Amino acid sequence: MDVIWAPWRMEYILGEKIADCIFCSFQKFPKEDEKNLVIHRGKQCFVMLNKYPYNNGHLMVIPYRHVADFTELNHDELLEIMILTQKVLKVFNMTMKPSGFNAGINLGKVAGAGVEDHVHLHVVPRWEGDTNFMPVIGSTKVMPQHILDTYNMLKAAWNSEQ
Repeated sequence: MDVIWAPWRMEYILGEKIADCIFCSFQKFPKEDEKNLVIHRGKQCFVMLNKYPYNNGHLMVIPYRHVADFTELNHDELLEIMILTQKVLKVFNMTMKPSGFNAGINLGKVAGAGVEDHVHLHVVPRWEGDTNFMPVIGSTKVMPQHILDTYNMLKAAWNSEQ
């Protein structure tokens, strides 16, 4: 078996686990947005990169309010989630030029929710051929860009895109 080193994963494995909701904790420190990979803060929701992504650019649109049940989101939250998702797609198309996207909400543990008690929408940019022999045969994902480079590119584009 070939090994590709991913030392940044050790931070997650050995790092301090937050007892409170991880998404609620990011709201308390707006001056640490770059450290926490928060790209944008809206009125009802915020946008942040997934620190442990499935693909380059994997980000989430998250309501500030701690809600586990999607049906409990109010109209303003629902609207802003969709407006921010639309802007995310525009920013990705400007910067990373993906061939397509996966966008969705995993509701409940059995549906794949890693954080089940705080609703969030995932947006994952995809490129023609990004599923190749490495993940299929080698069970390995190659990330072609460092996450902070992705953050800086998307943050700059977010601020310039009207």
